[in-house]
Amino acid sequence: MTESLRVAIVEDSTLLREGLVRLLAEAGFETVAARPDATDLDETITAAQPDVVVLDVRLPPTHRDEGVRAAIRVRATHPQVAVLLLSQYVETTYARELLAAGSRGIGYLLKDRVTDLEQLRRAIEDVAAGGTVLDPQMVEEMLRARADPLARLTPRETQVLRAMAEGRSNAAIARELVVSPGAVEKHVTSIFGKLGLEESAAAHRRVLAVLQFLGA
Repeated sequence: MTESLRVAIVEDSTLLREGLVRLLAEAGFETVAARPDATDLDETITAAQPDVVVLDVRLPPTHRDEGVRAAIRVRATHPQVAVLLLSQYVETTYARELLAAGSRGIGYLLKDRVTDLEQLRRAIEDVAAGGTVLDPQMVEEMLRARADPLARLTPRETQVLRAMAEGRSNAAIARELVVSPGAVEKHVTSIFGKLGLEESAAAHRRVLAVLQFLGA
């Protein structure tokens, strides 16, 4: 099976990209494309016909979630192509977004696992066969977040919620964190969503969010 699998790599780090090419060759896979960003990825897939696309979560130009967005597009436009995301850190929000796009033929591994050739080989074979592969540390974090909604918050969102608990307005929080009021509003909206607080005339979401924070 490994000899027939064709893999495309999207990784902006030249060192890691070239390292992946060598590792994949050692594992018996054929690298049919190796790109530094997701620009024209659709055309690359059409031309190279990979079975699996391996992407870094953070890609140019902003190095935020370009890899996740690209992976979701690949699954939507090329459902026959599996995707394996690589991340430097445990980012459960991105994993959930990927899973929400479909649970077949997807994977999410920490980059530390890439040095384990056998684990990398199994992950690529599994997603190519339509399976789902999640890094063990990712599963642990997702289970913990499910048990504790506050664990889903990013460090910045936790800062905002703590300031809310201290009675600060959005404008005051913006001044304290040196961000725009609009950015604070986005964080607050995200906090409400992650804590499962739907808009309701019968409840004040800001108060409910603070109560969850203090109760923890």
